[in-house]
Amino acid sequence: MKELLNKRLLWVGGKGGVGKTTVAAALAVLAARRGRKVLVVSTDPAHSLGDVFDRELGDVPRRLLPNLDAMEIDPDAEVEAHLARVTEQMRRYAAPEMMKELERQMRLTRQSPGTQEAALLERLSRLITDDEADWDLIIFDTAPTGHTLRLLTLPEAMAAWTDGLLAHNRKSEELGKVLSHLTPKRGRDVATPFDDPQEDPLADLDDKTRDVAKTLIERRRLFHRARRRIENAEETGFLFVLTSERLPILETARAVATLEEAHVPVAGTLVNRVIPEDADGEFLRARREQEATYLARIDQELGHLPRPRLPWLPTDVQGIAILEELADRLEGEGF
Repeated sequence: MKELLNKRLLWVGGKGGVGKTTVAAALAVLAARRGRKVLVVSTDPAHSLGDVFDRELGDVPRRLLPNLDAMEIDPDAEVEAHLARVTEQMRRYAAPEMMKELERQMRLTRQSPGTQEAALLERLSRLITDDEADWDLIIFDTAPTGHTLRLLTLPEAMAAWTDGLLAHNRKSEELGKVLSHLTPKRGRDVATPFDDPQEDPLADLDDKTRDVAKTLIERRRLFHRARRRIENAEETGFLFVLTSERLPILETARAVATLEEAHVPVAGTLVNRVIPEDADGEFLRARREQEATYLARIDQELGHLPRPRLPWLPTDVQGIAILEELADRLEGEGF
């Protein structure tokens, strides 16, 4: 597991309440201690990263330790920024009497299903693809598993939406020229038609159509670049955190299978809150017996992945000092 902290992107995910934010924070402390420049990012709308570090965090990276920055992305702020860009683009072409209705539609869009996820994906994609960033490692403290899976599959959904939008305008001669470039040219090895350096899909378009098409194409390119990096096992690893309980085991096994089918590199699982051997008392003895059956089940269902463990701690995790202790334990587990 040690090589996991040498990658460019590390995703820490799992069912809600299993301690993935604590693990993400402790891994960030460990990587920073080794001299890597680290950014740990919370994408969960119910942020707790700042609580774990016992620091106030916001939408801009904050330095917490030498080599360690942290931030909590605000999905609502991302939606507002995205809709402001769209509104400004429409303002250049819409008749003044139409703007009131367009702005009303933008207000409704704020509440539309998927709006937050789309805006969040764009922000994450820019982080993932930014080769000029100052960090060696970006650790994503993700929302619960279902949200993460939607986040990772959204590029395909966005691409399908873009194609559908362009196809809907097939009668437009200008957009028809764009559509003619949606199929990769035979014999050319390009990931998407928009990556073809030998073609200019925007040639001969009028200014309005060129502006709209350019926006669509640039977003699609961004999503594809981000997805390719997420799929690249040399750059990316996904670590699932779970506890030795029935529901986290079931959800983790399903999520691992789904990500592996989608060619997302799963590096391993971390079993959190394992009862320490020296814990005593009849209640804990019974809990330990039940836990043993679940640990065996984890070994059976996730045996093809590394499965380090962290003990159940006597106190809550809050503050740099206890995160330093957890970093020591993670190092002892092979990270």
